[in-house]
Parts: sequence; C-alpha cells; structure tokens
Amino acid sequence: MGFTDAILSKLLTLPGIIIGLCFHEAAHAKMSDKLGDPTPSMQGRVTLNPMAHIDVIGFISLILFGFGWGKPVMIDPRYYKHPRRDEFLVSIAGVSVNLMIAVVFSFITKGMGGVMASTGSAYWAQLLYLMCYYVVMISLVLMIFNLIPLPPLDGFGIITQIFKLDRQPWYEKLYHYGTPLLLILIVFNLTSRIISPAVSFLMGVLGV
Repeated sequence: MGFTDAILSKLLTLPGIIIGLCFHEAAHAKMSDKLGDPTPSMQGRVTLNPMAHIDVIGFISLILFGFGWGKPVMIDPRYYKHPRRDEFLVSIAGVSVNLMIAVVFSFITKGMGGVMASTGSAYWAQLLYLMCYYVVMISLVLMIFNLIPLPPLDGFGIITQIFKLDRQPWYEKLYHYGTPLLLILIVFNLTSRIISPAVSFLMGVLGV
C-alpha cells in the first residue's frame, strides 16, 4: 500500500472512530441521566457532539493502533434507586450501543456491496463501502476493548456489579493499579491478541 492509499485508508476510518466513540460515551451518559443522575447532563455529556466525548490520546491511539477510548463519563451512583443494577446498566450501555452500530452498519455494508456490483465497482461506491466496513470493525474493536475486565474499562464495571467485587478486600488495590496493568497489556500487544481474533470472529458472524 502506497503512502497516498495509507492516508486515504486512515481518513476513511475517521467516521467509524467518531461514531463509535461518541455513541459509546453518549450511551453511558444517557443511561445514567435516565436513571436519575444529573451529573452527565451538567457536564454536557448527554449529546452526540464529538467535542464532548473525544479524548485526544484515545482518538489518536484508535487511528494508529486500532484501539482507543473516549473521555470517561462521570457518574454519581448516589442518585440511583437501585445502585448495583443501575451501575451495571450504565456500564453495559456503551458496549451495547457499539454492538448495535456494528449490526446496523453490517447490513449497510452488505448493501453497499450490492451497489458496487451494480455500478461496476465505481470508485465512489468503493469508498462508501470501505467507510461503512470500518464503522463495523471499529465499533467491534471498541466493544471488545471495553469489555476487557480491568479498571477503568466497562468490563470491570460489569463484573464488579455481577459478582459484587467491590465487597472484596483487594478491590480498591486492583482498581488503583488497573490502569497501569492495562497499559502494560497494551504496550506488550497482549490486548491485540484478545481483540483481533474476537473482532474477526464477529465480523464473520455479521457476514462482513
């Protein structure tokens, strides 16, 4: 792949990155807001505006390395009527929306495949096909990455509420060291060994 093609490929991933990150974080914010917590709304996070959700380092990481993150949504569980259930719902909201985006765009991608066939693989059709394909792939990458059961990722929040990990004596220590542990996994490319096979499998299931 030449330099121009590489730049074009990166540009075509931008819609997928923006959609994946913004919908993911907005889903957390909207769910917490619906459950009675005004914190996300007060911080301007109940929106799809990319400027409210994009973390610069996470955004660049997703472009360069294939995984990344948005600005974490701040919540206050004291407002929840059923804290354990509601924190679980907030944790799972982002990855659930990423999965829904992947499913919806998988159908659009397959439709674009039909358009390519009928237009003789016109250049504009190829670009739209690739753009939709990247939306599917990036949404799945974000979903799988965030399901890794280490703080501060959603996966840890999900298993914390299911198994009541916050009642364990080692919980605070693990939460404190979660981010350094995650960075070690990323630096040594161990996250890719988890993400890549899972994304490939799900892409196959979706028929993309």
